[in-house]
Amino acid sequence: MIDTKNRYGRTAARNHDADGLARRPSSTTIDIHAHIVVPQAAKLAGPHVDLSRVPLAHFADSLTKEINAQQEKDVAEVMTTIDRRLFDLDKMGIDIQVVAPAPPQCYYAVDPKIAEQAHKLANDGVAEYCARRPDRFVGLGVVTLQEPELAVRELDYVMKDLKLKGVEILTNVDGQELSDPKFRPFFARAEQLGAFIMMHPNGFTHGDRLTHFYFNNVLGNPLETTLALHNLIFSGTLARFPDLKLMAVHGGGYLPGYSGRIDHAWGARKDSQGELLLPPTTYLRQVYLDTVVFSYHQLAYLIDVFGPDRIVMGTDYPFDMAEYNPIGHVAGVHGMDETTLAQIAGGNAARVLGLDV
Repeated sequence: MIDTKNRYGRTAARNHDADGLARRPSSTTIDIHAHIVVPQAAKLAGPHVDLSRVPLAHFADSLTKEINAQQEKDVAEVMTTIDRRLFDLDKMGIDIQVVAPAPPQCYYAVDPKIAEQAHKLANDGVAEYCARRPDRFVGLGVVTLQEPELAVRELDYVMKDLKLKGVEILTNVDGQELSDPKFRPFFARAEQLGAFIMMHPNGFTHGDRLTHFYFNNVLGNPLETTLALHNLIFSGTLARFPDLKLMAVHGGGYLPGYSGRIDHAWGARKDSQGELLLPPTTYLRQVYLDTVVFSYHQLAYLIDVFGPDRIVMGTDYPFDMAEYNPIGHVAGVHGMDETTLAQIAGGNAARVLGLDV
């Protein structure tokens, strides 16, 4: 049992019999999933945020809200400054960290004109943060996805002007599915630019039954990613954009662990077929999955089914639901060889991000 209301450290989901520093590869290691906060963007957008439209904040009981408020204070320093973050990265054996704004800084439920200003501040803030130590940080921006044409222009700015590597998007746009045809111009431009897209949940939208025990993160976040992936596949969106560099965080939610069911449905029922010419898992294999699944056996399954070239190391730093022994997590998988370890711990991320390391 923990003696405080939350803690930041090595996961209780496994025995840590593989230490990241002891097993780290000689090649560059990359954490592809981490967050910062841009205070200027929060200050501008904050007064316009309706928390009833932010599922992770809305579907929560009083204890969860209390702990989350404390966590916000706990991580304030590492969200905005670099010294303690660099200490933690060195402790974890991470050479480069990919930072994106915390999910609430995707202001999809805010008036687009205000959101556009806030997202501009957030993007400039990410670029400034990375510029403090360009040898250690790589950035992802955010876009005003509720206005897809604007999001396309913002993506150009993020990639061409700020030289960031892509953007973070949420799993839905204020309740709208990413599979809606209105978002295809954004995905088309992302594919054209080679932008890396981190798809991240911010609570399950229909979380009435998930208010206790932090379930709207514990259960709701992976469930939200699961639903988004199902819709992106069965709508034909991923088939339409085969070269899209899309990563689904937290190991892709629950779909990768039960993917046979979508192929069965596709083969058994016309209403589960859509216009897909190939089994649905064909398109799921286009998606990158991070390693934030906490247990060796689950990570081993993802590597076995989807291939080591689609798995990228992440932490979700600096939250209490983060992985604080990420290299050890990969290294501890039974039979992990040094080549595959180097590939997952950094090589795949370097390739997909276009990093010369």
